[in-house]
Amino acid sequence: MPAAKITVMVDEKVVRQMDRLVREGKYKSRSSVIQDALEEKLKERKRKRLVEELSKLNPKEERELADEFLHMDDEECGEY
Repeated sequence: MPAAKITVMVDEKVVRQMDRLVREGKYKSRSSVIQDALEEKLKERKRKRLVEELSKLNPKEERELADEFLHMDDEECGEY
C-alpha cells in the first residue's frame, strides 16, 4: 500500500521507548512502531463503536425476529 509522509511531534520519553523497541528488533523503524500503534488504535476504536452499537440491540426482539424468519416458508421469504 502506498505510504504518505507526515510530520508529528512526539514526547521525548515516547521516542526513547520507540527507539528501544527498534533496538530490540521488535520493529524495523520508528515509522513501523507508529504505523502499528495507529492501526491498533483505529481497530480499538472500531471495536468500541461496534460494541456500543450492539449494546443498543434488544436481545429478546432480535431473537423474536430471527425465530419469525426461520419459521417462514419459501413464499414468505421472497428473494431471501
